[in-house]
Amino acid sequence: MIYPKIPLAQSIIEICHAKGVHDIIISPGSRNAPLTIGFTNNPNFRCYSIADERCAAFFALGIAQQTQKPVAVVCTSGSALLNYYPALAEAFYSQIPFVVISADRPFDKIDIGDGQTIRQENVFQNHSLYNANLLDEASEENDVFINEAINVAIAYKGPVHINVPFEEPLYETTNKLSVDFNVTSLFKVHRTVRVEDIIAFSTLWNHSQKVLVLVGECFPNSIEQKWIDQLAALPSVVVMTETTSNLHHPSFINNIDNLITPFSVKEFTELQPRILITFGGMIVSKRVKAFLRKYKPRHHWHIDELRAYDTFGILTKHFHVHPNQFFKQFLPFVKNVESDYKAKFEAIHQLRKAKHKDYLSKVAFSDLKVFEAILSGLPKDIQLQISNSAAVRYAQLFDIDPSIEVFCNRGTSGIDGSTSTAIGAAVGSPKPTVLITGDVSFLYDSNALWNNYIPKNFKIILVNNGGGGIFRILPGHQENETFNTYFETSHCLTAEHLAKMYRFEYVTASDEKSLTKGLKQLFAQNDQPVILEVFTPTRENDKLLKQYFKELV
Repeated sequence: MIYPKIPLAQSIIEICHAKGVHDIIISPGSRNAPLTIGFTNNPNFRCYSIADERCAAFFALGIAQQTQKPVAVVCTSGSALLNYYPALAEAFYSQIPFVVISADRPFDKIDIGDGQTIRQENVFQNHSLYNANLLDEASEENDVFINEAINVAIAYKGPVHINVPFEEPLYETTNKLSVDFNVTSLFKVHRTVRVEDIIAFSTLWNHSQKVLVLVGECFPNSIEQKWIDQLAALPSVVVMTETTSNLHHPSFINNIDNLITPFSVKEFTELQPRILITFGGMIVSKRVKAFLRKYKPRHHWHIDELRAYDTFGILTKHFHVHPNQFFKQFLPFVKNVESDYKAKFEAIHQLRKAKHKDYLSKVAFSDLKVFEAILSGLPKDIQLQISNSAAVRYAQLFDIDPSIEVFCNRGTSGIDGSTSTAIGAAVGSPKPTVLITGDVSFLYDSNALWNNYIPKNFKIILVNNGGGGIFRILPGHQENETFNTYFETSHCLTAEHLAKMYRFEYVTASDEKSLTKGLKQLFAQNDQPVILEVFTPTRENDKLLKQYFKELV
């Protein structure tokens, strides 16, 4: 086997293998040559070459999102490293294991005017869980740092940074290892709820007629079905799920915005929960956030092994356990409290469903109509990736088949790497993958298509409304040059030539008939990636959406 001659590079590569870090995304450069040589010549690693570091990092994030294992990104020195920051921040807030390995100049070359050097040490300190600033030579101390970084990424589900100074020559190789490296064991913590907390908090639960469970982003099948069924059977408990929750039950409310937006003050007051229980990742719905911030529950419990955010300004308890462990310990003590709380919500929910169906039957072709057609026409048992801004908010308004796994970068809610993440996720999952994205998000991340690993059955549905349509929905929209140029970023661009350059099949739609035909073409093609670009009326979408919410009453 071929190894880099530099011992420090050997240590990093061998420890990565020992820790199970086997997916390595490399961006070209010279300073990282020892790592590139070592990783690519070792059959224990799956190596990918992606030139654009920002795309490379989101691609890595997509693989880690699906495998739930740490993925490493490797880059050269200088500004290359800074391009990892958006994906690293997403990994931090989405709790995804992520390892950045950056090559650096030796310390005495920093800030003396040498080429391609910046201050790389601790550059991600605000959003990384651990920063390993290695010394120039292989050593036991360096081994401790490398081990600790990877252990933290795995145990605490987040990003870490290993910064590695290399001195020239960089390209020399050897056929045998020259280091004795140390591997430390992973640390695992088994957490349970204290008995006194079970007694105290289950008593609170059993004296509450209004308990609201709000579920954010969850990995598919991560919550055991028996706990889902038990929650669904309690008349005092209402469960609201986001599209990204991947949690399903006929009695759960999975279209939160449809339900809440037309509430009257009386309904808000009547439906104000006494206890709010949350688990899962970030919440998309601004409407449910506004509801719970104004009509605050008396108690808010968040269930997460690692972190809790006081999203609604009333967090009273953080249970440091997995939701399955929480429900395993708590639900045997929870009683069937006599309550009409769920029945009230269900009555309103059924009314909204009827109004929703009625409005969609008569609305003109628009973003709203397009998302109805797309989401009802998706094949079963696929992975669905959704970009941020308008796309994920429209998706929240519709039912999605329970067999479909749904993902979105909601950690930071940015549009910058949605396509790259989706492609990485398609590589990391055996399921066919569909990305639904808006035009600004797609164009912003168009280098994502500069990628030699895109599966042939990968599909993109691009909803092109000529700009950032989300800004027409938000308060403050005015039809003037400043809005159109600096907020909406109006454009006349399409994906046609990008599709041709990157060898995607390209299909378009601009009305219901062509959309129906386009979707059939999209899902019939499995030997070449496809882009279906759907053009919708820029100046009508927001009006029709606002009218939609009015008609739900």
